[in-house]
Amino acid sequence: MHSTYSQRLQLLQQSDINPLLRECLHGIERESLRVTPTGNLALTGHPTALGSTLTHASITTDYAEPLLEFITRAHADSAATLDELEQIHRFTHSVLDNELLWSPSMPCRLPAEADIPIARFGNSTTGRFKYLYRLGLALRYGKTMQCIAGIHYNFSLPESLWKRLQEAEGNTQPLQDYQSERYIALTRNFRRYSWLLMYLFGASPAVDASFVRDIPHHTLERFDDETYYLPWATSLRMSDLGYQSNAQAGITPCYNNLQNYTDSLLKAVSTPYPGYVALGTHDASGQWQQINTNVLQIENEYYSTIRPKRITLGNERPVEALIQRGIQYVEARCVDINPFLPLGIDLEQARFMDSFLLYCALEDSPLFAGDDCPQIRQNFLDVVNRGRQPGLQLISDSGQQVALTDWGQQLLDSIQPCAELLDQAYGIHEHVRSLSPQRARLNDPGLTPSARLLDAMRQRNCSFADMALQLSREHSEQLRTPPLDKASLAYYRQLAEESIAAQQAIEAEPQMDFDHYMEQYLVR
Repeated sequence: MHSTYSQRLQLLQQSDINPLLRECLHGIERESLRVTPTGNLALTGHPTALGSTLTHASITTDYAEPLLEFITRAHADSAATLDELEQIHRFTHSVLDNELLWSPSMPCRLPAEADIPIARFGNSTTGRFKYLYRLGLALRYGKTMQCIAGIHYNFSLPESLWKRLQEAEGNTQPLQDYQSERYIALTRNFRRYSWLLMYLFGASPAVDASFVRDIPHHTLERFDDETYYLPWATSLRMSDLGYQSNAQAGITPCYNNLQNYTDSLLKAVSTPYPGYVALGTHDASGQWQQINTNVLQIENEYYSTIRPKRITLGNERPVEALIQRGIQYVEARCVDINPFLPLGIDLEQARFMDSFLLYCALEDSPLFAGDDCPQIRQNFLDVVNRGRQPGLQLISDSGQQVALTDWGQQLLDSIQPCAELLDQAYGIHEHVRSLSPQRARLNDPGLTPSARLLDAMRQRNCSFADMALQLSREHSEQLRTPPLDKASLAYYRQLAEESIAAQQAIEAEPQMDFDHYMEQYLVR
């Protein structure tokens, strides 16, 4: 164990410092497609009973109109985060009528590309801008990609804890700068070790044939007439089959400091990409079809496994918020939806995520150099494509080949003290207990969600889509029984009504001419 890591662990064991870990914040964003009772993509509009996608803080849509996104508040206990996520799910199921929420990350049977509806946000200038961004995504990546779902896990340490760590290290920077530096260090470690999350929690080894009809898929194998898969894959969602872009290949933020990261994003949103220039910002009829012709339309278009974040103010852009006020939390974006779980994630996984992220924050995090970033990327791709392959070797931090299973167990050994610290702070045993199932998965790949999904498809002799539909129906029944209590039902109905009223108020205001709005936006 590295000396700096040991010193930080010892500091956090102190009786006056350890309780600060109870002020860590945890939030979840879970996406899920609305589908018909037969497992086809729902082509209906966003249900009015769920409220306004423009102004509702908890229930909105992501890219496609049927792709719901549930957003919890940031809670000081992951158990509270999961409780809120369950309430949002139960309320949603109560108003979906015959539609279901699709259980896995990879999409259901999809209609023709042209028939996949893009999410809409009303007639205000802001709503039209959000729609235009998604039009641009469809133009650049295709609408099929806009039907992939995932879980984003948000995590932060309290400023009071950063302050104590800074004092112990004799660091004299402004606290904001120190905090940003340490979050960037967390991000580097996450990128080093997130292959472990893909092995343990990757749950997308197969896809419906409709997903790959318009993209090269020569590396995939046939499972049956309706399904493609890779036999040892953990997460095709996070492979090159997922969101991919030749344009983004040139973005190389290696996260050595915040300025390196923000400079890379600023360059990408201001550098034209020839392929997008050829398409233009307007279609043949003169209608807007993408925000700009640059590598990225906006910063959020950059598809990374983790993002440093800061809550924005007003019309502030994400990169501006980071530059002005530093990093506030991180968003882990590589988590697949577990199709066997009604919420796509459970408390055991959340407790492990907390321990893993705390480890990434406290462990030494050398700056990236030379071939570090390409090698880290290769480890990640090896695991998402063939992570359960017997004897798979990765390249360790020292540049040596190491068996995935050996390295994984070593990482769990290193993470355990963080789990113990969190249990000490909360007065529970759940963080340490969450390690045992992960050790079992490293010893037996058949216990991983990706293996379990393929096994279930074989045992039931069914396609990926049919398997997912069966699970979706089971989860729908679980989340409707018992129904949401009356007080919670009234609360979410009120949120929906208030969000609709808020959108109506925005649209009642005089709206700036959209071309003029875009002209002002593009010179910012």
